[in-house]
Parts: sequence; C-alpha cells; structure tokens
Amino acid sequence: MTDFDNLIYEKPEAGIARIWLNRPEARNAQDTHLLYELNDAFDIAMGDSEVKVVILAAKGPHFSAGHDLRDIDRRGSEHKRVGTWSDDKWEGSEAYYCREKEIYEGFCRRWRDLAKPTIASVHGKSIAGGLMLIWPCDFVIASDDATFQDNTMYMGIPGVEYFAHVWELGIRKAKEFLLTGQPITAEEAQAAGMVNRVVTRDELEEETLAFARTLSDKPSFALKLGKDAINAAFHAQGFENVQRSAFNAHHLAHTHYRLHQDGSFIDREFMRNFQSKKKSD
Repeated sequence: MTDFDNLIYEKPEAGIARIWLNRPEARNAQDTHLLYELNDAFDIAMGDSEVKVVILAAKGPHFSAGHDLRDIDRRGSEHKRVGTWSDDKWEGSEAYYCREKEIYEGFCRRWRDLAKPTIASVHGKSIAGGLMLIWPCDFVIASDDATFQDNTMYMGIPGVEYFAHVWELGIRKAKEFLLTGQPITAEEAQAAGMVNRVVTRDELEEETLAFARTLSDKPSFALKLGKDAINAAFHAQGFENVQRSAFNAHHLAHTHYRLHQDGSFIDREFMRNFQSKKKSD
C-alpha cells in the first residue's frame, strides 16, 4: 500500500483500486497537497496493470466540504507541476489563475479522461469543490443520506471551476442548482442523471465494490476503448468551449472582488449581509 498524508490507497480485491479521502477532521476539504496526492494516486492506479477500475471514497461523516479556503499553498506549491499553466511565484492574479488552472480545472479535465473507469462512492455532504471530485468520475454510487450543493453563488462566484453542471443535471435543473445554491438529495441527483445508484449508508461500501466487480471482470482494453468512445461524445457536445468560458467568468468574478473589496477573492459584503439576515430570521 502506498503511503499518503491525506489519502489511503489500497487494492481491496483483484482488479480494483480504492482511494480514500482521509481528512475527516476537515470534512475532507481539499488543500493543494491533497489534490496533488490524489493526482498521484490516480497515476499509480493507471500504471498498475492489475487494476481495471478505481473507486474514490471518503472517510468520516462527509464526502467533501469543498476547497480548503485556509490553504495558502505552502506545501502543495512545492509539488512538481503537472500542467503548463503553473506559475512558480504564486503571486498576483495571474498566478492565482494559473494555480486554479492547474489544480482545479486541469486536474478535473485530466481525471475525466483517465483511461480506466472510475467510481465515486459518495455519502454525506458534497459541497462546491466536492462536486469537482465526483463529476470527473464515470459512475456515482451515493448513499441515501448524500446531498450535493454548489454554494458558490453565495460567495458571488458563478459556479465551481469545473463547470459540468449542464452535462450532469440537464439545463433547467442545472440552472436551479447553480442559481439558487440549494442542495439536492441523492434521489434528485439520480433522477437528473448525475447519480447511477442510491443505496443505504450501511450498504454503500459493499454495493460500490459489487458494482466495481461488474467492470473488473471485463477485458481491460475494451473498458478503456468503451470509456474513451463515450467521452468523445461528451466532448463533442461542446464541453470544452463551455468550460473555458465558465472558468474565465469564475476568475472575472474573483478579480472584480479583489479590486473592489480590499483584496478579497469573494463577495464578502454580500456574505456578511446574508449571514446577518439568517441570524436575525
């Protein structure tokens, strides 16, 4: 078993690798170091000829609370860059754009097109950046207590960095999901096509393994070719152009608040007013 600081990597059965997010004390919030480790873990699975399918699961009460907003890249920025947009200085708006192009958008694009099938095994809350770990996966098995939320609208940001909302939920449900910022249940997500199966919390681990077995008993090369063919249809639907536009809009919002709200990356004035209103209500 490979050792990580924020993950557990294991092979529970022949043909199956499983990666656990393992920051339960932080509700599996993603700092930069965790994301680089996750990318490394996927690379290990892709390079292991015995592995046919990869499960992404999480320890603790929730799948992921999203980005760790306390993270200032002290450790993660020392990691060898994976993409070509990275900036060694990590200063200013340009470096901030490059950082998110690497660890958020870049990693999600890369994980979407991993050669081997991937399964997200989801329970509890998946908020904002948590969606960006789920959506690149090929399959989603969720417990009946799972909820999904993109709450970035409350921060004045028009969606998470990996903008797959329309493909995951359909146009009208995607608008409701993004513009209201309200969570949806596992059953709602399944009805919209975002989740493959909903099971009880107690059954989640075993049901995910059972589903993985239905893949691992197939020829590895055929699995790769079939996945790639379906992903080609996904890309042909215009995802690349939408993603570029949405990512730039995301950073336009960040830059706007940095200029007009004393360097803040989000709309702190709205958040303060909103939180005050909630307390008074």
